Parts: sequence; structure tokens; C-alpha cells
Amino acid sequence: MTDTTHDLGQVSAAPTRAGARGGARTAPAARIDLDVDQLFADADGSPAPVGPAPLDEKLRQAYFWMVNHAIISPHYDVEFHDPGRARTHFRLGDSRARVDLPTDQSYSSFVLLPLLTFAVRGRCLLVGGPGRGKTASAILMGVLAGYPVREVRRAMQHGHPQLTVQDMFGTPLPRDLVAAESLTDIDVAWRSWLGLRVKIVDEYNRIPTRTQSALLTVLADGYVEVFDQIYETGAAAWYLTANDDAGGGTFQVVDALRDRIDVVVKALAFNSRFVGDLVERAERGVRPEENVPPAIVFDADEHERLHREVVAVPIPVPVRRRLEYFAAQLELLERAARQLEYRTKDTARLAGQDPHLLAAADTGRDQRSDIGAQTLNGLSVRALQSLVAYAKAMAYFRGNAEVTLDDLRAVVPFVLHDKLQPDLQSRAFDDPERESLRTDRVSWIRDLFDTACQQYDAEGLDTDDPVGTILAELAAGLDGLREAEVRRRLAQIEGVLAGWQDATKLHGSLFEDALALKYAHQRYSSYLEWLSWSGA
Repeated sequence: MTDTTHDLGQVSAAPTRAGARGGARTAPAARIDLDVDQLFADADGSPAPVGPAPLDEKLRQAYFWMVNHAIISPHYDVEFHDPGRARTHFRLGDSRARVDLPTDQSYSSFVLLPLLTFAVRGRCLLVGGPGRGKTASAILMGVLAGYPVREVRRAMQHGHPQLTVQDMFGTPLPRDLVAAESLTDIDVAWRSWLGLRVKIVDEYNRIPTRTQSALLTVLADGYVEVFDQIYETGAAAWYLTANDDAGGGTFQVVDALRDRIDVVVKALAFNSRFVGDLVERAERGVRPEENVPPAIVFDADEHERLHREVVAVPIPVPVRRRLEYFAAQLELLERAARQLEYRTKDTARLAGQDPHLLAAADTGRDQRSDIGAQTLNGLSVRALQSLVAYAKAMAYFRGNAEVTLDDLRAVVPFVLHDKLQPDLQSRAFDDPERESLRTDRVSWIRDLFDTACQQYDAEGLDTDDPVGTILAELAAGLDGLREAEVRRRLAQIEGVLAGWQDATKLHGSLFEDALALKYAHQRYSSYLEWLSWSGA
């Protein structure tokens, strides 16, 4: 993080990541390490003409320009490690704070996660105290989308207690209000910011509740309605800011709006070793957002192609299964209901019951090792979709042909930051070594995920997964199955359930597997009835 203001318009011509291959990915490929001459050479070995960088390389160039020249964030909290290299760490202070030295290219979450949001066209909340660079980071995203700095600043919405729906979205034309015979006759002068591919809402927790509800519609459904007039806003990357982590402020943020946010990023504390960069900027009068190199700006077509290429990155089954296993641990609340399907934390919440009290009465499981005992809720479909999108974006950014477990692990804490609510009364937090996890949400969620992955490996589910085999057979289709085969599969399902009956406690993964087997059993039973009716 030195020399941040010199040559602001320069983008390095060297590849940003050794072994990364640019362009869209349609199938897994081996990682290939090439030198600079090989990377920029034609098939005959002669140097290739310099042209536009592939979009994944351009995205990495944007990251390194931002982290080296624009956002002073000398933090590498998104750590990656090369399994082939020995890891080095040190312990500092009375608390024995651990300093890990990453063995693979690592990143600042405050720069990287907003950039991934740009790629997936998601919704990012930047939180932190005043003056930490949240708004500056959001403005840079608008400039990366090709908009002039002045337009980005003017289009930015500033939350304040008097902000109305019409102030934020559009005003009906006065002549129509007088002459119109119906609402459909009223034209609305829409705010220009609604059509931008990057939308910024500063201090969103100062917006009145009614206006928040209208904002929710735009975030969730991509349209806004004023006086029966509809404006389709189109796909966009959203950046919202707030000064506190709890989402408070002048107005409490409605839960539905908070739930629409895909990822939460904290502005980490400024490192005073880099005050010199601030001094140099002040002396030279340099603003990074006014000096963004054209080489890292994405026009509308590139932004669309970037999104398509990210979505196309595949998630291999072993990675997906670990995500499924992790999510399965979180929802079960055994004493919430009598019927199996309703034994969830959501059932308790809807009934106005405290999930912690119900969980504390359950003596059947070790609440220190059961990660589900540490949360007050499970994961929604929306949260899982966000995890998938950002894991793909992380893999794409790192130049991987498919999502790795490290890619998924890196984004889990930021996507689930506001999605998972900790049960701070859980016994798991009583351990003095885990006390800090009460306030460190990122480390707590990462610890949950790591624990789930360890349990998955301990159960050997990559090689011994009878439920997965049953569901794979069902997914292959029912057409042409004979009665004998259907009855065999029904007996297999019943056999698995019988084997669990006395030997296993009801953990989250078992709960969801049992429901999946019940689903498969019902499909086969219905098909068997059809066979009998049709005489096939």
C-alpha cells in the first residue's frame, strides 16, 4: 500500500494471477501455470497482439487498481492457502492473537466483496463508522460501470427522515394531476438514478419506514410504482451504506428489506501506518474516483457478459454437498412441534416462542458440538441463492474453472452475516476461547462452516451416502420402471429409515434426509398406484 497516488491511470500489463485463464468457463479445466510470454503468445509462439483483457482478468485488474491506488485497505482478511506450501503463523500479545501469513493470493473483503457484487449484480451493504470509505467505495463501483463521477454523485440517494416515496422515485406531473380523469392518465417524472446499472443508497437506515417499503419493491422485484405508473428498473448492482452493524439509525430497517441484502461488508479500521498516503492525496488534490483508468471500466455489454460468465461457473457435487450439509444443520428444533415437518425454528418463531428455551430443554444432543444449537434460525432459499452466486463469483475472480470449497468458504461469512442470528446464550459460547465469537460474526460463521465440513468428512458422505443414491435414482426419472423395481426402491427407503430408528439421534442433517426420503417414498408410491390403475 505505498505509492497510491502516482500513476493513478496505470493498469499493469502483467497477469494479475498466475495460472488463471480468462474468458467464459463451460467445463472444469486443470490449472496451468504459464509465464508472461506464453500467456500473451499466439499458437506459433510469437507474441500475440495486445487486445482487451478477458473479463475475469479485467475484474482482477479493477481489484488491484482499487486496492493499490483508490481504497486504502491494507487488510487481507479473505485468506487463501496453497495446500502444497507450509503455513506460517505467529501468536501475539496476552490473548495470543494469531497472525496467519497466507500462502496463496489473498484479498481485502472491503474491496473484493463490492466488486463481486458488481459482477453478480447483487445487493451489498457496507457498514462502519463515518469516514471509513463506504460511500467512496460505492461511488467507485458506479465509475467502473462507465458513468461520469458527477452523474454517480448526483444519482446517489441520501437517506434522511423526510425522504418520501416521490422524492426517491418520481413525481407526478402537475398538469396531469389537475386534468387527469384516472390514475392511468398521470405521467410521472421518474428519477434518473432508477435506470443506472449501479444504484447507491447512502445511510439507508435513515429512510422512513414507508419509503423503505417502496425501496424493498425495487430491490426485490426490479420495478417501482407511483400513481399506478410502473417503471422497470432493470438488473443492477446495489450498494447501501449504514454507520452501524445492527441496522438501526433514525428508523429501524424493516426485516424484509434487510433480508433482500445479499452480502454485508465491514469497513475495517484505518491503519495509521498509511497516513502518508492521505497526506500525499491532500497535497496533490487527487481523487481516485476521478482518475479511474478506462481499461478497467465495464460498458453495458461487458457488464452483461461478465454476469453471464459468472453464472456459468459450475459447482461440483462434493462442494455442493458440503453446502447442503451445512445448511441442513441449522433449521431443526426438535421440540417445536409434533409433526416432523414442523420441527423447525421457524415454527417456534411464528408461534412467538423463544427458540433458545425450546433448544435448552432438549437433552438429546451435545449442544457444544451441534452447530444448529448456536443459531436462532436457519437459512432461507434467498440466502442459499446468494451463497451460490457469490461462490461462483469468487471462483471466477480467482480464475478457477469451477467453484472450490475454498471459494465457498471465503464468501459464507459475508453472505450470511445478517442472515444467521446467533443464540448468544448457547453453551458453545461459554468456552473462554470462543468468547470473542459473540461479537466477531465473520469468524463465528466461518467456524460453523468449518465444523460442518469436518463432520461431513468424518461421516464419509462423499463415498457412503445412501440418501444421495436414492435421490439420484429418482432424479433419473420414473418412465419405464417396472412394478418390481419400484417396490425394491420403496423397500430400500424403508430400510434406511428403519436403520436410523434406534441407532441415531435426530440431528439437522438426519432431519432433512428423513424428509427427503419421505418425499421419494411418496413419489414412488404415487407411481405404483398409477401402474396399478393403468395396467402397465
